[in-house]
Amino acid sequence: MNQPTHSSNRILLPARGWYITATLLLALFLNLIPLGRLPFVPDWVALALIFWCIHQPLKVGMGTAFVFGLAMDIADASIMGQHALAYVLLAFVGCGLSRRILWFSLLLQAAHVLPMLLGVQLVMLAARMIGGAEFPGMLWFASSIVATALWHPVTYLLLLPQYRPVDRDDNRPI
Repeated sequence: MNQPTHSSNRILLPARGWYITATLLLALFLNLIPLGRLPFVPDWVALALIFWCIHQPLKVGMGTAFVFGLAMDIADASIMGQHALAYVLLAFVGCGLSRRILWFSLLLQAAHVLPMLLGVQLVMLAARMIGGAEFPGMLWFASSIVATALWHPVTYLLLLPQYRPVDRDDNRPI
């Protein structure tokens, strides 16, 4: 029988809506920090969005992705809809594969997340190039690799408030 490869058997508390919203708004704020066009800066909104789509697919989905995508389009002054389309596709795939991905270890989860993040960049690149922009170079895809490398710490950081305190009761048999 297949057993999950999670290293922890702790039960998580349900994620609160305000906490999910706050983390997505923080990711939006991190995307808005003016760092120029550095190639190794991850798309924080895409990373937070795929995390919540995998861990809470009933609370975060394509509607949330569309709203945050439009916010990124407006803030980034890019082609209207490029982030929205890419984030909606990311949410669709993330929510669809969430039950499968959660069975894997964090390293294998990251291996599932990498193609999804690269897909987001490919959709945005296609929208830009159709709009007349030039190819930014292969180094532009490095942000997806950096975001995938951050999957492990981001997972622990975002799940931290959900951990149930360990209550040991020596009188309970379970």
